[in-house]
Amino acid sequence: MIKITLIGSGNVAQHLIKAFEKSAFIELTEVFSRKKETLENLLDSNKITTDFANLKEADLYIIAVTDDAINDVSKQIPFRDKLVVHTSGTSSIDTLDNKNRKGVFYPLQTFSKNKAVDFSVVPICLEAENKDDYNILEIVASSISNEVFEISSKQRKALHVSAVFVSNFTNHLYQIGHEICNEHQVPFEILKPLIQETADKIKTLNPNEAQTGPAKRNDIGTIEAHLAFITNDNQKNIYKILTQSIQNNGKKL
Repeated sequence: MIKITLIGSGNVAQHLIKAFEKSAFIELTEVFSRKKETLENLLDSNKITTDFANLKEADLYIIAVTDDAINDVSKQIPFRDKLVVHTSGTSSIDTLDNKNRKGVFYPLQTFSKNKAVDFSVVPICLEAENKDDYNILEIVASSISNEVFEISSKQRKALHVSAVFVSNFTNHLYQIGHEICNEHQVPFEILKPLIQETADKIKTLNPNEAQTGPAKRNDIGTIEAHLAFITNDNQKNIYKILTQSIQNNGKKL
């Protein structure tokens, strides 16, 4: 049984709490939160501390806070030579304070407080300074997920940038589509089968093969008609940029 202390109370921390509590191989010893009430719906209050000085000894300390806070939080852990990891997709392993052994435990998924996540299919990207520490992280990751990968800091940054494109930017495009539908009294639900089919396609096709639409066909008349229809300057600019990117795809510059 691996004893874990989790530091953080945001979306990632809360989903990790739920996953760890279900694992037979993990003992979630303690969770640090600046406000106890944030986590009292998930844990016994005796497992929550608001003071770094009161942190209990554990086999692994997982820091699940904002990127800017990782270094400061790692400095406040009152132990030495413990395995301390962060959950950031962008921050280097070197962001952590040097007094403890360092690693990364990065679950590549979008987390929202009110949306349940099946952790068994969430890819977890691991990095450690030595093989023994990596083995500990692998045991922990494998106890909650079937998708575990050894990924360097440089590779993880590439993954995170890619994730922003395929998740965050895509969701923003959903928002724009939602706004256009609302503006013209069209139910957004009509688009949901299309959204699902587009996502399903890349399970069997690469994204280039799956690309369709007026930009792919170079249908200038339709593109011009769409641009004339769109009245929001921000939406119009995004449409132009994405259309040009699709049209330039594969061209040698």
